[in-house]
Amino acid sequence: MTALVQVDQLTRYYGDHLAVDNVTFSLEKGEILGFLGPNGAGKSSTMQMICGNLAPTSGQILINGIDILDSPKEAKRELGYLPEIPPVYRELTVDEFLDYCAQLHGIPRDKQRAAIGQAKERCGLTEEGDRLIGNLSKGYQQRVGIAQAILHMPAVIILDEPTVGLDPIQIIEIRELIRDLGKEHGVILSTHILPEVQESCTRVQIIHKGRLVLNDSIEGLETQMRASSLVLETRAAPDLSQLAQLDGVRKIDDLGEGRYRIFHDRDSSPAEQLAAVVVNAGWGLLELAPERRSMEEIFIDITTHTPNPEEQAA
Repeated sequence: MTALVQVDQLTRYYGDHLAVDNVTFSLEKGEILGFLGPNGAGKSSTMQMICGNLAPTSGQILINGIDILDSPKEAKRELGYLPEIPPVYRELTVDEFLDYCAQLHGIPRDKQRAAIGQAKERCGLTEEGDRLIGNLSKGYQQRVGIAQAILHMPAVIILDEPTVGLDPIQIIEIRELIRDLGKEHGVILSTHILPEVQESCTRVQIIHKGRLVLNDSIEGLETQMRASSLVLETRAAPDLSQLAQLDGVRKIDDLGEGRYRIFHDRDSSPAEQLAAVVVNAGWGLLELAPERRSMEEIFIDITTHTPNPEEQAA
């Protein structure tokens, strides 16, 4: 099956500055890809190149099998795009705006009404056609923006910060809409809101200093969030030197009040051995539980860690 988006060795220089460094990834139908990165990481440049608004210095971008450099018009017909600020005309009604967008997309006149009706239904706008966009809430204006992006049934939908500034109820509604769109399209979701990725996406990528430093499924991310440390609480003070000698134990921090954080090798947990030693020694085992890292902690760790020469070589 042909990938809906295939990015191969994408590189972009601004003068002598390397903004995007040999980025390669793909997007399949049914995937919702969360694309993350700190400011200046190269995320916006990558997104602009995928959308055809910025030429790469080198590399290839295929949109539903079409090279965006060789055949830009054909490739862009396979794209639907919602920028951070929805490109809506506040003085038009929803129907007037979507009719205008249908003409821009080149949808045949006899198919425009059906296309507009389907987009409105999918975005929860069926009853809003006669309302001025300027009178809609921000959440509904966002829905109109998504409707124009899917009006021509593109293979790929790119959403840039789709829930910024929305209230909690609107955020939940837009997340549900994104998950629904992911069933029939490939979706790239560019966001700074980390919980957004966990709630809406099937896969996550993090770009840092122009390079992809994480490309994993949400399930894989959940595995990373289970940190390689345990919290131990005992009734009596344990012999920490004895615990430190157990296989896999790297370091023990005293948290006070009978609580300890035990760092261990990522590949194996010494929990069973720890429990046996504590119980046999009569120290009174009150708690032994793995710690969880938040997505924020993983993001900060990945984007602030400077690899040593051995890691770079690997």
